[in-house]
Amino acid sequence: MDMTKKEYAAYVKGKCPPSPHGKNLVLSFLVGGAICCLGQAIGDLYQWLGMTSDDSATAVSMTLVALSSLFTALGLYHKLARHAGAGTLVPITGFANAVASPAIDFRAEGLVTGTAVKMFSVAGPVIVYGVTASVIYGIILVLLQSF
Repeated sequence: MDMTKKEYAAYVKGKCPPSPHGKNLVLSFLVGGAICCLGQAIGDLYQWLGMTSDDSATAVSMTLVALSSLFTALGLYHKLARHAGAGTLVPITGFANAVASPAIDFRAEGLVTGTAVKMFSVAGPVIVYGVTASVIYGIILVLLQSF
């Protein structure tokens, strides 16, 4: 079946349901905001319990990673993401989900060849490029400060 690019685009457009951009935008904003509010509430609780601001920030990060990993393992994070879309990509929770999800999916292949190998299949490139960008930005900063 020979089709031009224009014909193929029209065919695909006819088969795909329209995307409710407004609804997706509102849900992403509300869920992402709710995750951030939860983090702030947890931080306030830790400070109320006597932690310093720096210690509570670290504890909030650890708590959000643990919660998002738990929700991923229970299958709840995926259900939330299906409706909230980009709102669940709040950096710390989205990253924890990206690490935990493949690890859980491939656990049947074994501890080393399944869980350990697949754990960073999604998050690995993020770590590599994040560290590389940090090094490059650090070098640029050192060079700019030496002049």
